Amino acid sequence: MTMRVAIIIPARYQSSRYPGKPLVELQGADGSRKPLVRRAWEAAMRVAGVHTVLVATDDTRIADAVHAFGGKVAMTSSIHTNGTERCAEVLETLGDVDIVVNLQGDAPLTPGFYVDAVIAALRKSPEAMMATPAIRCSCALLGRLLDDQKAGRVGGTTAVFGEGGRALYFSKRVIPYIPEVQRAEPGLPVFFHVGLYAYRPAALRAYAARPVAAIERLEGLEQLRFLDAGVPVKVVEVAEPGWDIWELNNPSDVPVVEAALARAGIN
Repeated sequence: MTMRVAIIIPARYQSSRYPGKPLVELQGADGSRKPLVRRAWEAAMRVAGVHTVLVATDDTRIADAVHAFGGKVAMTSSIHTNGTERCAEVLETLGDVDIVVNLQGDAPLTPGFYVDAVIAALRKSPEAMMATPAIRCSCALLGRLLDDQKAGRVGGTTAVFGEGGRALYFSKRVIPYIPEVQRAEPGLPVFFHVGLYAYRPAALRAYAARPVAAIERLEGLEQLRFLDAGVPVKVVEVAEPGWDIWELNNPSDVPVVEAALARAGIN
């Protein structure tokens, strides 16, 4: 049976670290410059078999920019604390959908096959209510995360999961703990979490009806509300794409993202 899939791109203007970042222009591999929100939109449009793609925002400047390149917009409340809440508000305007994908507006380097992977996970696992991808850390990536942790920087999120990909926890710390003498061993069970989510509609409705969980507030990770509520979350292991999956969080990230766009051949 064919499942109807919608991709929602949450985008807000008032970012504390980088106000207005959805409208920041980024240079692609061919030298063309496009706003971040358009690059996220084009990443979504490259995914096959999706019947709806729209940007969910509370800001008319972003909405105007999306309309200018021919995209679709859903205006949402300004009170939401994360993209999952914004997707939940949009849900009732989508009509009959089976899966909603949250492709973050600051992550234009997310490979299309990651989106395919989380959609496929929900198709194959009827017990899972949400799916999200993770990459097994190389020794180099693990070292980078540990260096960031030691320096007091948030360098990324890690995921721990059990049999069948059942999520156990997500953290901005490096988990599980790896003794120093083992950190150079290949194949360690440390997974870098990629901020991409696929939900069943019932999971989104339940999420919006629950208060913020204590662990969600402390970690600053929206997916922990699902785990706190006992909602089954499936973590899908994916391969590294061959370029840096860097989110645009600060002005200093612009050259890093542009270099990755060039390496990925994204115009």
